[in-house]
Amino acid sequence: MTAPRLNRKLVLERKTELPDGAGGRSEGWQEVGTLWGEMTPRAGREVQGEGGALTRSGVRIIVRAAPAGSLARPRVQDRFASGTRRFEILAVQEEGPAARYLICTAEERASA
Repeated sequence: MTAPRLNRKLVLERKTELPDGAGGRSEGWQEVGTLWGEMTPRAGREVQGEGGALTRSGVRIIVRAAPAGSLARPRVQDRFASGTRRFEILAVQEEGPAARYLICTAEERASA
């Protein structure tokens, strides 16, 4: 594999649960850090959601690897943010035997 072009600034966000003040919990997203990555679009599709049609576009995101257990290492159910766009991470795998990079399979969801 040739070295990826890490030219896209991505904010890694992790889901958190916070007390809502009424005995329950509310979900939110917490910024974990900023990573530079390479994004490659994949296939997309249109699906029916509760509020109407949604588009789901696949994307492959490559970032520098971080050690297992590190807060800076992307995990399934984390997401990347780039401006107003959000990419939900569906899978993470190490690239090659040297494992210098992580390949993240992600999905962007938007109203059609």
